[in-house]
Amino acid sequence: MTNILIIRVFFVLLLGFVGYFLSPFQTAGELTLAQRVAGGFAGLAVGIGIVLFEMRVREVSLKRLIGSAIGSLLGIIGAVLMAVVFQWALQPSSPVLPFLQILLLLWMTYIGLVVGANKGELLNLAALGGVFGGEKSGKQAFKILDTSVIIDGRIADIAETGFLDGTIVIPQFVLRELQLVADSADSMKRNRGRRGLDILQRIQKMAQLNVQILEDDFPHVRDVDMKLIELAKVYDCKIVTNDFNLNKMAQLHGVEVLNINELANALKPIVLPGEAMRVFILKEGKEYNQGVAYLDDGTMVVVDNAKRLISKTIDITVTSVLQTTAGKMIFGRFDERIHTVYDKAQPEKHDRREQTATASAPPNG
Repeated sequence: MTNILIIRVFFVLLLGFVGYFLSPFQTAGELTLAQRVAGGFAGLAVGIGIVLFEMRVREVSLKRLIGSAIGSLLGIIGAVLMAVVFQWALQPSSPVLPFLQILLLLWMTYIGLVVGANKGELLNLAALGGVFGGEKSGKQAFKILDTSVIIDGRIADIAETGFLDGTIVIPQFVLRELQLVADSADSMKRNRGRRGLDILQRIQKMAQLNVQILEDDFPHVRDVDMKLIELAKVYDCKIVTNDFNLNKMAQLHGVEVLNINELANALKPIVLPGEAMRVFILKEGKEYNQGVAYLDDGTMVVVDNAKRLISKTIDITVTSVLQTTAGKMIFGRFDERIHTVYDKAQPEKHDRREQTATASAPPNG
């Protein structure tokens, strides 16, 4: 670091000396001391500006540098071609022509620089091999979002926590599918599509994320899921989804997938067989004498001997836990000899009233 600082100071002083002895402000006649001093300060200012620019460029990735260089080159080529057209259309002696040519050159170069740097992260430099092979470890730094995970909305919450890094890529064909859903005649689909568009706007406003709209498409592939898989193969990146079928298809094609549902299941509290837990029996189960409850995170709990305890809160003992790709299921058993039933006061009072009414009724006959 010290060596770089010495080089920077030497470079700035060198430009200062060059500006002092070769003053750019020299006019006709003898070069004055004031002109030399002004030239020296101008050289120092230019040197400091170059060093600041170099320090900023050092933080930019190689992909962005290459993208900005290619974009600038294409912009300059486009400006030259358009300048030839202007020169042919206007009179060569026109005073407007030089201004238009310089303006066009600066404009096209700037546009190429900005757009090239913005799209540079999508370059796959590892495919070039050689000196660019070092970029191979960072080629999966961006992730592709599919339509289902955008509509789901949890991706925005995950991104806000900082667990999602790199560049978020949204393909243009995903945006088209999302727009079709938002324009659907079905009110439910229309609301889901609009929710997805709102989630995208929320993600784009996050300062810590770099969101890119990718124009690549595969016209020969009709299915959107297959387009996502082909796109992930081209850029060797990951797909973020909660679609079970897309998850399986991507695994068959060797594409890595970040499944939001699997993340949610991994974050659920661990319940071991033999532990006691308190649940609210919501409805009847499929099997004989079963009741069904749900935890706060949506996990289904199937309880044996709980059919008659619907709409009551009870304590149960966990018997087993079943983990599937679709989620987690907990199986438990209620034993009235050891477990407590809550919210039971009113039914018991109601039962006593019925017994009293039966005892006080006159006998038939």
